[in-house]
Amino acid sequence: MDLRTTNLDKLDDRVFDVLVVGGGINGAVSAAALAARGASVALIDRGDWAGETSQSSSNLAWGGIKYLETYEFGLVRKLCRSRNQLIRAYPATVKEIRFFANLEKGFRHPAWLLYLATLFYWFIGSFFTRRPRLLTGRRIEAAEPIVDTTRSIGGVEYSDAYLHDNDARFVFNFVRSAMNYGCIAANYVESLGARREGDVWITQARDLESGRSFEVRSRALINACGPHVDAHNGLTGQRTAHRHVFSKGIHLVVDRLTPNRRVLTFFADDGRLFFAIPMGVRTVIGTTDTRLPTPDAHVTDDDRAFVLENINKRLDLDRPLTPADVISERCGVRPLVVEQGETGGEADWTKLSRKHAIDVDEAARHVSIFGGKLTDCLNVGEEVCAALRRLGVALPYPDHIWFGEPGPAVRDEFFHQARLMDLDQHTAPWASEPLSKRLWRRYGARAIGMLEDIRRDPTMAEVMIETSEYIRCEIARTAKHEMVLHLEDFLRRRSKIALVVRRERLVRSHGLREACRVLFGEQARARWEAYFGLDWDAPEAQPLDTPPAEPEAPRAAKTAATG
Repeated sequence: MDLRTTNLDKLDDRVFDVLVVGGGINGAVSAAALAARGASVALIDRGDWAGETSQSSSNLAWGGIKYLETYEFGLVRKLCRSRNQLIRAYPATVKEIRFFANLEKGFRHPAWLLYLATLFYWFIGSFFTRRPRLLTGRRIEAAEPIVDTTRSIGGVEYSDAYLHDNDARFVFNFVRSAMNYGCIAANYVESLGARREGDVWITQARDLESGRSFEVRSRALINACGPHVDAHNGLTGQRTAHRHVFSKGIHLVVDRLTPNRRVLTFFADDGRLFFAIPMGVRTVIGTTDTRLPTPDAHVTDDDRAFVLENINKRLDLDRPLTPADVISERCGVRPLVVEQGETGGEADWTKLSRKHAIDVDEAARHVSIFGGKLTDCLNVGEEVCAALRRLGVALPYPDHIWFGEPGPAVRDEFFHQARLMDLDQHTAPWASEPLSKRLWRRYGARAIGMLEDIRRDPTMAEVMIETSEYIRCEIARTAKHEMVLHLEDFLRRRSKIALVVRRERLVRSHGLREACRVLFGEQARARWEAYFGLDWDAPEAQPLDTPPAEPEAPRAAKTAATG
């Protein structure tokens, strides 16, 4: 019996201390923190873990330098401290990275003023990162020939952090951590609403895979439904001090634009910060900020044109980027917090911050989490624990550290075994880092079990899916331990393959078909066909006789040869 089925059978056989509804970043850290500190926790999501907002971020853990312009110094200080804590707790995953900002003639502030702002930002961040620098146009051109400096008035360089892998994987690892501490978690389980009977919440739930309905009982209920928090509160009759308004942000993934590991930062035509962010052998560009009336979002032609037009104006490429250069797209809704009665008016729209708010109904033992972002996730976990203690939920281990990578002893043992095995000889030539570092970053202590798999069968260290970095033992472990029900769960969230490998390559991949057999067994064909919308035997879907050995080469700047 697989892990998810086992957990489904346990959801309706007891009264939990807490049920968390929603498995994005807010729900994942809430479950991980509470379970680690001794509460009995259940966690459900109507889709896959990190299946909405949490899979469509910029992959940045940053202190919110843009909020200095709106004088939100307290928020910036809080976010900088959170960023610093993430870097310390997850040194293999959350890494400092330099932001390289070019300013153009007509910009609303001179370069020296932005440099002073970055120094203040560095100060607010406790000097934790490298010192900022003031840049001239000539320095920018020498360091990054791809940046068009014809209208430059100079720029600044400062530090923040980014997720080395992908945001959805980061979120899932909190879900996995919660389960390690005894949390009963199941994805594709929908909450149909809840009612309070005596001291217990009774949540009507439905398994979306089988259609089976059942009840989950808990003493407290946490609504962590991301952009759907207001809708779920409507199902439970909750009235709150806050609510959401919605902003759509998109990113486009293209071939790597520069070999340098830094974030290229510009100000788009609408005045917003605009980024070109490294993602291994790819670059992520964006974002947009479009107000929406509902949480439903998709990429439009106008969105795509906005991103491409803005990046083409600011880079000196051999030819402009076009829709044909787009490998994949990311589209998410930012749930922005406002108080009930506020409109988030048009004049202040782009100035709304990504702060979070936690509303607590003490009489009903109900918690609603509004807003938030990846950078602030550890604060959310701590604040939820504090709120549940006030509601009378016992946390027998209140001081247990529930986040972070395994300690030095475990890490040193893993890398010692990896060196004895000469594991890194199996690193694919296009990989962004050695195989040992990648396994540790993604799986932590569980990576030691993968070494045993490889010792038993050396083919388990082979790349299974062409042009990706994922090896056979990763696919096998994912099938057993990571609740992958659909192919998108694996390609888009447990991994980032769908973000960095073109769809036309995936559809003709030998290795992906083999991975489907490992992940889904007899359902392999059906899951593959559901994802691609093609017949397994269709001529246009047949695997290539000579599959490509590596990803496409990066784009080049016009001046790269002389720069």
